[in-house]
Amino acid sequence: MSWIVGSGDFAAEQQKEKEKEQLAATAEHARTKQKYEKHPCRAPAPELAPEDTTTDTTAATGPATPPASKPVVAAAVVAVPVPDPAPAAEVAPCPAEAPAEAPTEAPTDTPSAVPPALPDRPTLPPRDEIMLSNVRHTKPAMSDEYMIKPSNEAPSTDTSSWPLLLKNYDQLLVRSAHYTPIPAGCAPQKRPIESYVRSGIINLDKPSNPSSHEVVAWIKRILRVEKTGHSGTLDPKVTGCLIVCIDRATRLVKSQQGAGKEYVCIVRLHSALEDAKDMGRSLENLTGALFQRPPLISAVKRQLRVRTIYDSKLFEFDNDRGLGVFWASCEAGTYMRTLCVHLGMLLGVGGHMQELRRVRSGALCENDNLVTLHDVMDAQWVYDNSRDESYLRRIIMPLETLLVGYKRIVVKDSAVNAVCYGAKLMIPGLLRYEKGIELYDEVVLMTTKGEAIAIGIAQMSTVDLTSCDHGVVATVKRCIMERDTYPRRWGLGPVALRKKQMKSDGKLDKFGRPNENTPETWKKEYVSHEDVKAPAVPEDKLKAPEVQKSKGSLFDKSADKEDSKKDTESNGDEEDEKKEKKEKKEKKEKKDKKEKKDKKDKKEKKRKADDEGEKEEKKKKKKSKKD
Repeated sequence: MSWIVGSGDFAAEQQKEKEKEQLAATAEHARTKQKYEKHPCRAPAPELAPEDTTTDTTAATGPATPPASKPVVAAAVVAVPVPDPAPAAEVAPCPAEAPAEAPTEAPTDTPSAVPPALPDRPTLPPRDEIMLSNVRHTKPAMSDEYMIKPSNEAPSTDTSSWPLLLKNYDQLLVRSAHYTPIPAGCAPQKRPIESYVRSGIINLDKPSNPSSHEVVAWIKRILRVEKTGHSGTLDPKVTGCLIVCIDRATRLVKSQQGAGKEYVCIVRLHSALEDAKDMGRSLENLTGALFQRPPLISAVKRQLRVRTIYDSKLFEFDNDRGLGVFWASCEAGTYMRTLCVHLGMLLGVGGHMQELRRVRSGALCENDNLVTLHDVMDAQWVYDNSRDESYLRRIIMPLETLLVGYKRIVVKDSAVNAVCYGAKLMIPGLLRYEKGIELYDEVVLMTTKGEAIAIGIAQMSTVDLTSCDHGVVATVKRCIMERDTYPRRWGLGPVALRKKQMKSDGKLDKFGRPNENTPETWKKEYVSHEDVKAPAVPEDKLKAPEVQKSKGSLFDKSADKEDSKKDTESNGDEEDEKKEKKEKKEKKEKKDKKEKKDKKDKKEKKRKADDEGEKEEKKKKKKSKKD
């Protein structure tokens, strides 16, 4: 409440507060009156003395005249049912026998004086008016917009503001909504600080002069971690975005090295142009696939290679000074220094690169939490001395930040650890998947908490995932999550438990294969995924149409014998292939052993020859000295 300077306004505000307190007291008195009326004595409620309001002008002059518009409220303001303080021994046991006399006047010099008697008190308003006043002053009911109304459809959840991989989670296609949550793992932002640092990335603003490897080594020493890596090398003089991956996040380095890059470059032309507009035209011509050879001073072999320039834009050009600033979006591995040389050659005046800054690397640009080396050092110092994690958490981001652009597949908690051990994701372990997944696309496998499990290769498209009941969803390309982060849950299904029981009973061998004691129902129902190489085809479709045999036809018994021979040969081909593979391995091993022996023999012969030559030279020297 904002108070306004002035005696009149302040008094009015005080009066309003007093009225609110009196209304609350009136409501309490109405409740006590109802209790007294229900009492067996059925005596009227006692008219208690009002509260001592010596500072209020209405208490000295008697009841105030109510306004014409609010008669009920005014009556409630006058009859304030506040009991007078009295000794515990004088309290009557029954409310019907309570005395109605006014308290006697006490001497004013004592601290516990009773307030003086007031004039005749007015009677209480009727019961209906009291109940009406209570109804008027109750809290209003909640609006309909905050209530859950009954409907046939499930209430929608807005997930557009959820972080990282959980963003727009409600828009994913649902394969199954039933799974058992496991109390393991945690959201990427809520990891413990040690795990948060070991699975984090830094969007570093690389300074000029030091190389990328030096900068990464400095961060490794500052944070005291085991491994660090960077996605895309920058030349020593180049500044800008350098994504530094820490420990577990180094598994994503290769996926980010091949991502696109964006640069802002300053090119210097060797002489002025006749028409300044030629600069923009020639820059537009240098888009698409271009032939490039690395510069003279480079760390790679100077071979001709093809690189793609996706887009470019000229920001500013000063023809008098011969300086131009442009932006370019290009493929990973593009040499901007070579592009500036080609630009000068195309203009016919020559040119070279003056300055260069990378403004985007993969999924992160310079507006996405770009930090400096000083920030990293200060954050680690604050954590070491005051145990304040906030600075470190602001500088380091979870590794899931780099995977936002991938198509997502949500995995059940019971299948997470199996995927971490390299298992293929099957249909029963699938919860949700994204639209537009095509065959052999790179996807990210994630948990229901938003953690990245692995980068996989899709073995089914979105259409197949909606229609198929069994099969492989994706294979693991690069595992990200550590093993045993989630507990093991494979082998706990009904079929697996039954299989274990049959192994212990001797109905299956130790490898789970059927034997003499295996029931026929198991052989018919259970299908091993190792034996299945292609979808089963009905026998009716496999049979060829019958052909009537005639004398002299080709379809005679000899043909049947040949077919039977082919069948037996096809069965034996697999065994022959295995034998051939073993023989090849043995031959290779023998060759390797022979080569090693030959090398050793040659080395020994050389050593012996060298030793003999040295001895002969020494003898010759001795003879020459004697002569």
